[in-house]
Amino acid sequence: MLKKIEHIGIAVKDLKTSNELFKKLLGVPHYKTEQVASEGVTTSFFDVGTHKIELLEATDANSPIAKFIAKKGEGVHHIAFEVEDIEVELTRLKAEGFELIHEVAKEGADNKRIAFLHPKSTNGVLIELCQERPNKD
Repeated sequence: MLKKIEHIGIAVKDLKTSNELFKKLLGVPHYKTEQVASEGVTTSFFDVGTHKIELLEATDANSPIAKFIAKKGEGVHHIAFEVEDIEVELTRLKAEGFELIHEVAKEGADNKRIAFLHPKSTNGVLIELCQERPNKD
């Protein structure tokens, strides 16, 4: 079951400039910047109440974010939902007829395991599922 909106991902051309813009807009600085090599992006996170905003800048011209910006320009890229068990949700959603981009979860930013649903099956909205990774003590 989807628990809550975890974050909204926004594709940006220049992370430094966008961090300053969103700092002014939200009234708080970003709390974390992280590179996700497997996705070809650098991310930056802002806390906004109980949700987060994730800015995504391409680090690879062939990354999904670079392709998104080339096609649509900067803007909302995806909505991420927190789930308790990502494998259970992927199985459930596939059985419900949703098209999965990722059949199995993979490592993402902000200590999350992630998987995406194809926007063709979600009214044009890219949906990300996120599950907190267990702490490694």
